[in-house]
Amino acid sequence: MSRVFSATEVIGHRGAGRGVVDGARENTPASFAAAVASGADWVEIDVRRTADDELVLYHNAALDDGRMIVDLSAEECRAAGLAGLAEGLAAIPAGTGLDVDVKTVMEDAVDAPSRRTVSLLMPHLRREAARRRVFVCSFDPGVLTAVRDGAPEVPTAWMPFVRNPLDQAVAGAVGLGCPVVAVDVRSFGLTGDGSLPGRRPVAYTVDLAHRAGLEMAVWCPDPAEAALLAEAGVDAVVVDDVPGTVAALEGSPALQP
Repeated sequence: MSRVFSATEVIGHRGAGRGVVDGARENTPASFAAAVASGADWVEIDVRRTADDELVLYHNAALDDGRMIVDLSAEECRAAGLAGLAEGLAAIPAGTGLDVDVKTVMEDAVDAPSRRTVSLLMPHLRREAARRRVFVCSFDPGVLTAVRDGAPEVPTAWMPFVRNPLDQAVAGAVGLGCPVVAVDVRSFGLTGDGSLPGRRPVAYTVDLAHRAGLEMAVWCPDPAEAALLAEAGVDAVVVDDVPGTVAALEGSPALQP
């Protein structure tokens, strides 16, 4: 299987970063453009379905006022300021990679298969894969198996939950047949948590994942953590500070040619 990443690549988290970064709100064309301008190799987007089977870009299940995205029409989502998937994709240059975080909903368990979030996404994935590098990540293993079966040309990344033990993360990605494992930086315990019994060093974990045939992406490290991870051989970092991370990677002595 061909590699997804080259060296340590920078993925802009929800565009230029979560929340509002320099006036650009996450999961919007403005945020995507800012991420690319700051040097991101990839842009990550969050995809959800609406009540009328459209796809919009939003991280949380509900708006700040409590209305669930899956209960709203695409027009109601637009009125609330959400970007549609097509609008978002058009704002990302073809030379920039696309990381699609698929946010399934409880209703996907009971609605017709054709209405499921991943089913609605599949045609977009195939089109994007023909013009750019793409991979799909999700907390939902069902999404990953559906993409593997329906769009085998699109790599998948198993994304366990926050602070998920790395033992299960790495073994689980192999078991699911994913070429990438995407883990929360807090699973490494680099800061705050301190040393925990049974936690392996970063370099050991990355090397083992590579020996298992996986590439590893780590989400939400700060620039200093991203440099440390890159020195250990991590393949990609999903970050909220794109320019800071780019500078940290360029300035790391261990990463110089």
